[in-house]
Amino acid sequence: MSNETSAGAAEFRAARDLLLELRLEQATAHDRFTWPRTDEFNWAIDHFDDVAERRPDRTALWIIEEDGAHDRYTYRHMSERSNQVANWLHSQGVHPGDRVMLMLGNQVELWECVLAALKLGAVLCPTPVALTETDLVDRLDRGDISHVICGPPETEKFAGLNGHWTRICVGYMEGWLSYADSEYAGLEFRPPEPVGPDDPFLLYFTSGTTALPKLVTHSRVSYPVGHLSTMYWLGVQPGDVHLNISVPGWAKHAYSSVFAPWNAEATVLVLNHFGFDPVRLLDELVERGVDTLCAPPTVWRMLAEQDMASRDVQLREVVSTGEPLTDEVVEKVRAAWHLTVRDGLGQTETTMLVGNAPGQVVVPGSMGHALPGYDVVVLDQETGRPTREGEPGELCVDLGRNPVGVMQNYTDDMELSHRTTRGGVFRTGDIAVRDEEGYLTYVGRTDDMFKASDYRISPSELENTLSDHPAVAEVAVVPSPDPLRLSVVKAFVVPADGVTANEATARSILEYSWERLSPYKRVRRLEFTELPKTVSGKIRRVELRHAEADRGHVVDGSRNRREFWEEDLAD
Repeated sequence: MSNETSAGAAEFRAARDLLLELRLEQATAHDRFTWPRTDEFNWAIDHFDDVAERRPDRTALWIIEEDGAHDRYTYRHMSERSNQVANWLHSQGVHPGDRVMLMLGNQVELWECVLAALKLGAVLCPTPVALTETDLVDRLDRGDISHVICGPPETEKFAGLNGHWTRICVGYMEGWLSYADSEYAGLEFRPPEPVGPDDPFLLYFTSGTTALPKLVTHSRVSYPVGHLSTMYWLGVQPGDVHLNISVPGWAKHAYSSVFAPWNAEATVLVLNHFGFDPVRLLDELVERGVDTLCAPPTVWRMLAEQDMASRDVQLREVVSTGEPLTDEVVEKVRAAWHLTVRDGLGQTETTMLVGNAPGQVVVPGSMGHALPGYDVVVLDQETGRPTREGEPGELCVDLGRNPVGVMQNYTDDMELSHRTTRGGVFRTGDIAVRDEEGYLTYVGRTDDMFKASDYRISPSELENTLSDHPAVAEVAVVPSPDPLRLSVVKAFVVPADGVTANEATARSILEYSWERLSPYKRVRRLEFTELPKTVSGKIRRVELRHAEADRGHVVDGSRNRREFWEEDLAD
């Protein structure tokens, strides 16, 4: 490494070590932490390869297959293989700045390609394998893709598509280059040309819950270095075995299955199972000696239904993000394992911004405080001024400290990029409230909030209440047109297994909510149905809202199938 690069690596390591040292002192860490200087800094070469030199035999990646077979890959192995892949990709015409669609599952080649692209200077567009043809065409077009890396099953998706991409298959497929040939490339790598820290590295399409997916661009430092905040929130330590339950192709996978644990020099554990089985997950936690676990709310809800206390886990930290967990689930985990599931908030556009860090007092329902490296404010959406305590407003990131983990822009929508960063803040689009002690509580998305009977309604709050009813598996709340109130609260409910979707069940759920919610938040309509979702599993409330809006003011007595109104249930 050059002297300049060594200096950058030293600054990165010092910043990282400070967060590890202050892992139980969030306020102090927030005050003392500053983002490291990243000039001439290549995370894959100057950090990862450095770890490979210092701890060559430490396991970097541990993949457990469906049949129980498993493979461990050391830091040295991943360092050398990524050098080979970088050399081979360059020999096949992949140059710095080229855009590469990476469409792989939880397999070692995915991690090799991430490291290789960083070393080479290529720009990755991670893509889920379970993508519709329409979504795929959109990504190839808007992403301006020059090269595609995928497995044999996915090659069929490109058969009828026109494009001059380099086709690389992790396997063997006629007409495609074979990724396995990279094993004959050299073990030493030298970047073919200089790349800067502000050059693009990742293109992520958001999950598109409220509109067409946005194209987010991250730089060569904004995710690798920016995920120091995520490392801090997770509480992962050097040598830990860290398990993240997520699907490749989405930002959350990069968060917690790549950069955050590898920043800490930990082991990334991957369960490459075909379907989710909560009982097997509990067994794997024990058998693999997992120290830190990150899982979405759906997983925690399924675990809470199992006999968690019968498993002698060695977990030290457990976290969840994506949507708030109900108090009931948090209490079940605490009773079983004497651990508190900590919440946090991050986005595709950022790294972790807000969170309940290890060792902090967790206020039920709150997602905690700003994490090291970020200053956040809650602003009134109309005036742009800070809200008072307890008043909802848009959660914004102060850009004055040049927070590394914030995206560069929305690549194909510069107007939106400017709107999102006007006034010296990054506008997250998330609504939150701050209490007198500075704790932040998530309320909902700006696009999801609505008024009913002139009261402002947060779908998230109502959904959390309804989710506690045993007959409810999933729920989404949206406004429904009403001639008198303009709109009223309607809940779309997926009934739990074995529950009959009839009037008696609807009455039970609605009465349950009426007993626990203020009158102005009253859920007045309920419909049993399946919920539209993105390919990443997020509920698309926008489709439900549009369907209700298109329906208009329903004539009294007219209902959708399996729809019930409070008038129907009147005694």
